[in-house]
Amino acid sequence: QVQLVESGGGLVQAGGSLRLSCAASGRTFSSYAMGWFRQAPGKERDIVAVISRSGAVRYYANSVKGRFTISRDNAKNTVYLQMNSLKPEDTAVYFCAADLRSSTITYRTAVNEYDYWGQGTRVTVSS
Repeated sequence: QVQLVESGGGLVQAGGSLRLSCAASGRTFSSYAMGWFRQAPGKERDIVAVISRSGAVRYYANSVKGRFTISRDNAKNTVYLQMNSLKPEDTAVYFCAADLRSSTITYRTAVNEYDYWGQGTRVTVSS
């Protein structure tokens, strides 16, 4: 079992920044890849970024590339999502998720490939 708790969401003006955190517990954190997803009202849950077990491999959705940075601190059992240059279209509930089946240097991007999910944290970007 893995428990995930997100924090750091809030209301920010366009062009601003936020850093989301996701604290994990229950299994050795460095044994699984981590992803950030988001879901806007009325839309499907989409991948935002993924980081491999060691942090050596990262993936970003095209919509956030160059603006968002995913990182992890395996000593603190925490994954982060630094979001800069935020746009109104980034408004969504953001979820972190754990993928227990990827290898050390691979990652997955589909919702149904993740095993555990946090409860989500809301990000609202005003124009």
